[in-house]
Amino acid sequence: MIGVILAAGMGTRLRPVTDNIPKALLEINDMTLLERMIKNCIDAGMKKFIVLVGYKKETVEEICPKIAEKYDIDITILENEKYDVTNTSVSTYIASKYIEENDKDDFILVNGDNVVDPEIISRLAKTKNTGMIVDNFKELNEESFKLIIANESFNDDNTIANGKIEDIGKGLDIPSSTGEFIGVSKVVSDDLVQFNRILEDKIDEDPQNYYDFAYKDLSETTIIDYVLTNGLKWTEIDDHTDWENAQLLVEELENK
Repeated sequence: MIGVILAAGMGTRLRPVTDNIPKALLEINDMTLLERMIKNCIDAGMKKFIVLVGYKKETVEEICPKIAEKYDIDITILENEKYDVTNTSVSTYIASKYIEENDKDDFILVNGDNVVDPEIISRLAKTKNTGMIVDNFKELNEESFKLIIANESFNDDNTIANGKIEDIGKGLDIPSSTGEFIGVSKVVSDDLVQFNRILEDKIDEDPQNYYDFAYKDLSETTIIDYVLTNGLKWTEIDDHTDWENAQLLVEELENK
């Protein structure tokens, strides 16, 4: 299984701390977000990684060999040259197409600005099918990337019984939403070709599309495991408030 980490974005809402580095290289307790996420993936059994770069790519290209040597892992760096005019669908497609053409392995996809409880990655790695981590505890708001799963029912293993995604996005009705997609997902090798075709369509439709929307279409034709956080904590880092919350979360996780 390959860990794919998206680290191409500019992080404009975090300036000035992202003036010279992408969000993935922000440090908490002397460790970058990138290394912290890679370590989480290593703990879940991964030894191969793809890091998508764009904004200030040279800073990531410099640190990745050091991380690879430290943990005895393999890191491939791929570039989204149009990082400033595209969105995560393009970066994801670059990685996913590379995997289709070279490795044909399952992969776990993570946004580079996420801090998560390591157990979240481990739970997803153990699933049989393509999967998504869904927060069923956090209070939803207008900024939450919500999803509605049709005919949902709950299993005993922290998952929602297989169901199609009725809708996904920020603008959904909160009471009708199943929960929030946290930006951590998995694509199994059997779904790679279809996933890439969907991404191609999304990119043709709008290069600013998020990869998240591809899972709605994919759920029409394949089984998706919706893995619940059930209170496990995480945060994405979009602005300075998020950055403060991430630092508090790391302190909490390190003291568990």
